[in-house]
Amino acid sequence: MTEPVKMTMIDAINRALHDAMEENGKILLLGEDVADPEDGGVFGATRGLSTRFGEDRVKSTPISEQAIVGAAIGASLVGYRPVAEVMLMNFMTVAMDMLVNHAAKLRFMSGGQTSVPITVRTMTGSGLSLGGQHSDFVEAWFAHTAGMKVVIPSSANDAYGLLRSAIDDADPVIFVETLPIYWAQGEVSFERIPIGKARVCREGSDLTIIAYGQMVSHSLTVATELAKQGKSVEVIDLRTVSPWDRETVLASVAKTGRALIVHEAVKEYGVGAEIASVIGEALFGRLVAPVQRLGAAYCPVPFSKPLEQAFAPNAESIGAAAAALLS
Repeated sequence: MTEPVKMTMIDAINRALHDAMEENGKILLLGEDVADPEDGGVFGATRGLSTRFGEDRVKSTPISEQAIVGAAIGASLVGYRPVAEVMLMNFMTVAMDMLVNHAAKLRFMSGGQTSVPITVRTMTGSGLSLGGQHSDFVEAWFAHTAGMKVVIPSSANDAYGLLRSAIDDADPVIFVETLPIYWAQGEVSFERIPIGKARVCREGSDLTIIAYGQMVSHSLTVATELAKQGKSVEVIDLRTVSPWDRETVLASVAKTGRALIVHEAVKEYGVGAEIASVIGEALFGRLVAPVQRLGAAYCPVPFSKPLEQAFAPNAESIGAAAAALLS
């Protein structure tokens, strides 16, 4: 067994791609500037891989997200397992026809005769002043589409383990990387993590906070502070948005009687609404308080630093929402 190593999330992603390509010669990488002459992508996630595996397997592409995803789908239909990089999540809009009408539907429309084992890596997140066209979390669009899976890791270890499982999966997986935590370090165990299984990061008895991505670390900070006041908060890292781990979430909320769902995407029509609805339907008689949701403001992500800081949930706003539920 490989000893755990401390590394950043972006290094864990690079290592996951490297290890997967070492094991399986059918894994391809394609996207804008992913090869080494362009330094392995804008953030270096694929640095060194074209040198190691050759440019037949690591292809820098033109700036055409539709072509990137379309080529990945085509390659998957003839036995390859492509990992396509769409540089920023907002740019997924350019490839929506390929993703929604082709990748997500071909298994169904072929009567199960073919699958589409592609992984689409994309990155996003507020906090870096990248502006409204480069920072949106739109995971709910893809979670609403039957036939694909949506994964959002919160740590370097989860990034490695979930990416390995995404590449192994027979169905399309949207793998969302949160930019502001790219350089956060953590111990990586180099083991696969199953898609669809949440993690209880901290056990508690008074309130359940359900989060994913960067919101997990904020929620853990809040749980630590509330513990000083005698409040016991359970924190669940969803890890997979679709399919989400209903069993773990419902078991936790049945125990605590209170639930707060936090995500960086705008609150309206978000993933939190679906989870809140299921909790309400399944546990109506056992809830001590109404399920609460916390998300970003219903507006484009601001470029202005003060406005951007006010846009998305943080430890302060999560703490206030949790305290209100516990009062």
